[in-house]
Amino acid sequence: MVSMRVSLGRLELRNPVLVASGTFGYVREMAGFVRLARLGGVIPKTVTARPRAGNPTPRTVETASGLLNAIGLDNDGIDHFRAHHLPYLRTVGTAVVANIAGEDEDQFVRMAADLGEEPGIAAVELNLSCPNVSHGLDLGVDPSAVSRVVSRCREACPHPIIAKLTPNVTDVTKVARAAYEAGADAVSLINTVVGLAVDWRRRRPVLANDVGGLSGPAIKPIALRMVWQVRRAVPGLPIIGIGGICSADDAMEFLLAGASAVQVGTATFADPTLADRLVDELPAKLTVAGVADVNEFIGTLRSNKG
Repeated sequence: MVSMRVSLGRLELRNPVLVASGTFGYVREMAGFVRLARLGGVIPKTVTARPRAGNPTPRTVETASGLLNAIGLDNDGIDHFRAHHLPYLRTVGTAVVANIAGEDEDQFVRMAADLGEEPGIAAVELNLSCPNVSHGLDLGVDPSAVSRVVSRCREACPHPIIAKLTPNVTDVTKVARAAYEAGADAVSLINTVVGLAVDWRRRRPVLANDVGGLSGPAIKPIALRMVWQVRRAVPGLPIIGIGGICSADDAMEFLLAGASAVQVGTATFADPTLADRLVDELPAKLTVAGVADVNEFIGTLRSNKG
């Protein structure tokens, strides 16, 4: 038997397989496809202070090996989340990581404080990097702003704090280090990459929002590179790897590069059962790698340059 338990700061998980916010609804929608209690954890869609209708349509478009989206954080707001979704989430039998996005620092802190009063939440993931919402991306690219938000949310909320970071920066290690030094229990790497799809016949962008966030297999090399960079630059910081995970081999690559856990995102749209299957398939892969504990494998990627 291979031990699959992992620790992300104060957050303990039975295995390293989670699902990514924004791709799993409020979790209830996926109960018919996934044995939820077997997962390491679930992350429902991002919640904001007030209900949001999101961006106008069209707001998704398929691209080569990926999905470009500009949903705009369509959600019911934190009050509805607490009253109507949390009661169900407490019953799913695995760690529940709530994901929140504020329009400014104060909103992040207020929402973190609200969720800090709620039982049944294992951690709070701060969406500091949404490219389709006003102020979201600006906040996530500034290490000082990330530091302030993480520090204030940690003070306001007793739950473990995870900072979800943007790849749309020159040096992601600076932002990750700022989050770590401010008290983040872990960081999620990466959120979507800003992209553009064009309809040359109409001479217009395809998305009503013009630009959107690229996810899926197309961004996996970028995500792996950033996970590895952060692991080497900030070795004490637990990382959750995200970006194009479509198989157990993909997940193994992220673990090897330095992620202590992974989130399955866009692939869920094509195969809702993927996260469930990874829980079954990863132990065999780790056995092939010659380890009896997943933690013996995490972060052991060696450079060809010595």
